[in-house]
Amino acid sequence: MRVLVMDNVAPEGVAVLRQAGVEVEVPGKLTEEELLAIIPRFDGLIIRSATKVDARVLERAVNLKVIGRAGVGVDNIDVPAATAKGIIVVNAPDGNTIAATEHTMALMLALARNIPQADARLKAGVWDKKAFVGVELRNKCLGVLGLGRIGSGVARRAFAMEMEVVAYDPFISEDRARELGVPLLPLEEVFRRADFLTIHMPLTKENRHLLNDEAFAMMKDGVRIINCARGGIIDEAALYRALVSGKVAGAALDVFEVEPQTESPLFKLPNFIATPHLGASTREAQVSVAVDVAEEVIAALKGDLVKNAVNIPSLKPDVLKEIGPYLGLAEKLGRFHAQLLQGRLNRIEITYSGELAAFKEVDPLTRALVKGILDTILQERVNYVNAQLVARNRGIEISQTKSDRAEDYTGLMSVRVTSSEGEHELAGTLFRGDDPRVVFIDGMRVDAVPEGHMLIIPHYDRPRIIGAVGTLIGQRDVNIAAMQVGRKVIGGRAVMVLTVDSPVPPETLEEIAKVDGVLGVRMVSL
Repeated sequence: MRVLVMDNVAPEGVAVLRQAGVEVEVPGKLTEEELLAIIPRFDGLIIRSATKVDARVLERAVNLKVIGRAGVGVDNIDVPAATAKGIIVVNAPDGNTIAATEHTMALMLALARNIPQADARLKAGVWDKKAFVGVELRNKCLGVLGLGRIGSGVARRAFAMEMEVVAYDPFISEDRARELGVPLLPLEEVFRRADFLTIHMPLTKENRHLLNDEAFAMMKDGVRIINCARGGIIDEAALYRALVSGKVAGAALDVFEVEPQTESPLFKLPNFIATPHLGASTREAQVSVAVDVAEEVIAALKGDLVKNAVNIPSLKPDVLKEIGPYLGLAEKLGRFHAQLLQGRLNRIEITYSGELAAFKEVDPLTRALVKGILDTILQERVNYVNAQLVARNRGIEISQTKSDRAEDYTGLMSVRVTSSEGEHELAGTLFRGDDPRVVFIDGMRVDAVPEGHMLIIPHYDRPRIIGAVGTLIGQRDVNIAAMQVGRKVIGGRAVMVLTVDSPVPPETLEEIAKVDGVLGVRMVSL
């Protein structure tokens, strides 16, 4: 087995490969043409962010079986092209957990004790003790937004500092939170109770600018904010106003909505500190991701199970031929459900009917569906291999059953998702073998193509509702491309599915929700 290692991957990772009997070449920096010339000789490739593995490279990589990314992001790898060639792409999503956790604690302490400001003043020749009186962490309440790997690590360390910890995370079970000793509270309650607030959530369209003027108004006077997760969750203009007014006593950001960032108005404020996205930048983290990805590459080359595959692992040809057309449908149903979801996810129930019930293996479809749900809502990267493990670690139950009955369809995949706020059920099928459709929403029959931007509007089956909704959307110059309405009985509950050419603005969604007879509205983008 031959593996090419690029981009100054830590030597500890190279050592792991060699100890496993792998022949390793570490050529240093190569031009694209040089890479194209040598890549046919290798079974594996390990890179960081500098090397681009595009379709040209993959076309020449006739023996390549696995690509390892020493880190999380795989934007520099053409994953669909790799998948099409049967090349497994793996990454190392856990290697920076400790680094990001400790960086959060470092910023929290620096914020509490004004360390950067005091350091700068002293180095400028001024000994000024009175200007930098800080606060203690002991007996303060820490609000954690997102209780995944990093958020839970911060919580454990905060307990060591004798802090009270509360959390908001709609995607973790009460049992898991109890194991950590952290009470789960509504978002507004966390805002009201926190003396320090730390963010460990993914950036989604639902939580963009989650911390805005309204959120800051709910918080205690003198709250302190830390963000080592993703830029964009905080409305930076609103944060500036809150820091100037004193509502927020201090803020520490490692991430920004636009990066690199060197000219933010926040930088001029004395109660604001920042670092240039250093959360994963430790020597240990770089070693950890190198070792992790090396072990994954070895497993892939040996044909063993790989834990952190970004694309779908290899399937037996007969299984792939059977279930392959349904894999895309499964993931789309998952992503659809994730955007309907409200509250804490508790259970996912999947029923395979008709020809699906006769398939030899449906587990890959279940993985694809769970991956579609969790990858949409969680900060941690979820893939086809680890999706069910991630769900289990968060206390989410998954069940799958088979049924001969498939209504009027050849094969039907029905998915019921239960949360703390209720449940939704979707069912999908394939028309003509390769045309995915959503055919039931909460028991009401529709015929919707799951792609693009869709508005899902449950309502009462009354006159003038559809017209009122269409008028509101039209006033925003958003074109409606298709419309479906499903109902069970005349005058009862119904669901409207509108496919639109562009996202509907949030303020319009609020107006639609106020239309008499409308029971809610959700924007789904696939």
